[in-house]
This record gives sequence, structure tokens and C-alpha cells, in this order.
Amino acid sequence: MAVSVFEVIGYLAVGVYTLKLLNGVFNRFLKGGVKPTAYGKWAVITGATDGIGKAMSFEFAKKGMNILLISRTQSKLDLVAKEIVEKFPGVETETLAVDYSNFDDDKIEKVRSALEKLGGDFGVLVNNVGMSYDFPLYFHELTDQKTMDLLNLNVTSTTVMTRLALPIFLAKEGKKKGAIVNIGSYAGLYPSPLLAEYSAAKSYVEKLSNSLYYEYKDQGIDIQCHSPLYIVSKMSKFKKSTLFIPSAEAYAKTVLSLLGGNAVVSGHWLQSIATFGVIDYIPQSILMAKTKSMHLSIRKKGFRKLEREKDAKKTQ
Repeated sequence: MAVSVFEVIGYLAVGVYTLKLLNGVFNRFLKGGVKPTAYGKWAVITGATDGIGKAMSFEFAKKGMNILLISRTQSKLDLVAKEIVEKFPGVETETLAVDYSNFDDDKIEKVRSALEKLGGDFGVLVNNVGMSYDFPLYFHELTDQKTMDLLNLNVTSTTVMTRLALPIFLAKEGKKKGAIVNIGSYAGLYPSPLLAEYSAAKSYVEKLSNSLYYEYKDQGIDIQCHSPLYIVSKMSKFKKSTLFIPSAEAYAKTVLSLLGGNAVVSGHWLQSIATFGVIDYIPQSILMAKTKSMHLSIRKKGFRKLEREKDAKKTQ
């Protein structure tokens, strides 16, 4: 019996979906991540005083790595460093206060010096620092300052930190010279109306990571982008974890469990199924209509909250 073209296309589609599913299951549940200490003794984590960054600082310390914490506020850095040392007495910590919204030449040299000081013991860089909108807005509604901050904190920070790390890793001997983990977002995998610049910035992070993965994987450097949907954090504004929305601590564990794996991952197993197993097959016009509708609703709530805050100030 002759097989139609449509049947062949259908078989191919099922085959591709099955291979993606099996690859995901293998990497998530069977392969396991590279031990972080295989890369070196020190992990450098940006945005290390809150959310995923803080949780990963503790998770890497738990695995026996020393931590260089980088964030904007020295008092917060000191507090997190103290907590890590108290919980993991054998771990060393260093801190570096850097405002990535103004990552000028002086600050770049300050970071370069700190990384070069670690030398061959520098094993893992986590580019976690970033920012999103306060709530969804049309692109023209963003202030000039907000527009530049989004670029600097999401794009410039990741680009410059990666460039600072690579020469140090390349100078090392051994099979596992270093790893770079970039925190992206689901918003970077698909268009995101009313979060356009954030989506574009995270798309850059994803494309940079994916390209560098193939550029450097045969030189002993593992580069990976995590693109989660939602995580409990100040940025997402989700306050309670669920089966679908993990806590920062739970997500940090998945980062380490997938270290050295595929170039782009979602991390959380249920979000991986949703992102790469379901959403990929929804027509973009339908997906974008739903996304825009949801963001418009959140935008209304955001403006209402601003009005309430203005009214509250007037009555004080």
C-alpha cells in the first residue's frame, strides 16, 4: 500500500518528537551533571545575594566549591558570605560589590583583577544578574533609563563576564577547563509582546550560549543556558512554590544536576515538558495572542497598583 506524503510527514514529526523526548529524559534523569569541582575550586556567581543566585551560591558551596559572590550591595554580600561559611565551614568566600547597570571600564578591570587572582582555580562562572520589567509595558512606555538598564544588566553583563572568564579557562590544562552557566528565560525562546526588550535580551543570552557551546566544547569549556518559565523570586513575583513553579533552592539543584549537559535547558522537569514538548507545537499566532492577552491584564493591574501607591502618598 502506497504511503502518502502527509503520512511520511506525520511519521517524521512523531520521530523527531520521540527523539527530543528521549534525549530530554536521558539528560535529565540518567546522564547526571559534571561535578563542579572537576572544573576548579572556585565558582563565581553574579547577582548572588537574592533568588537563584543566592540559592546557587549555597548549592555550589554544598558541593565543596569556594564562592566569589558578586552583587551590587556590600552589606548583602557580607551577610550571604557569613551564612555560607557558617553552614559550610570548610568553604572560602570572597565578595565583590559591582553595579552592573553601570559596568564601566573601572568596574570591568576590578572584576578582571579578581578573576585573574583566582587563576587556574577558577572553575565555574554563573551569569545570573539580570532584570525584567516591573510589569508588562508597550516598548514606547519604557523610560530611557529602564531601556539601558535592561541592556546593561542582561546583555552587557553576560557578554563582558564571559569574555573575562574565557582566557583564564583556556590557559588551563585538563579536559574540564571551565563552565559558564548563563541564566536566560522562557521569554528568550519565544516572542513576548509587552516584554519585548526583556525577551530580546534573553534571546541574545540564549543564542550567545548556544553558539559558544559549539565554539568551545572541544576545548574543554562547557557553556550552558538555563531558560526557565517561572521560579519563586522577586523578579517573577511568585511567592509560593508549586509542582510547576519551583523555589529558587529547588531550581539551583537542577542547575548542578545538568551542569555540562545540553547547550540550552529549561531545568525543571515539568517546565521542560511544557517548553520543549508542548509549546513548540502550538501555532505561534495562537501562543502570541494568549501571551499578549495575559500581559495586557497584568499591565492593567500594574497601573492600578501605581495609582494606589500615588494615592497613599497623597494621604500621608
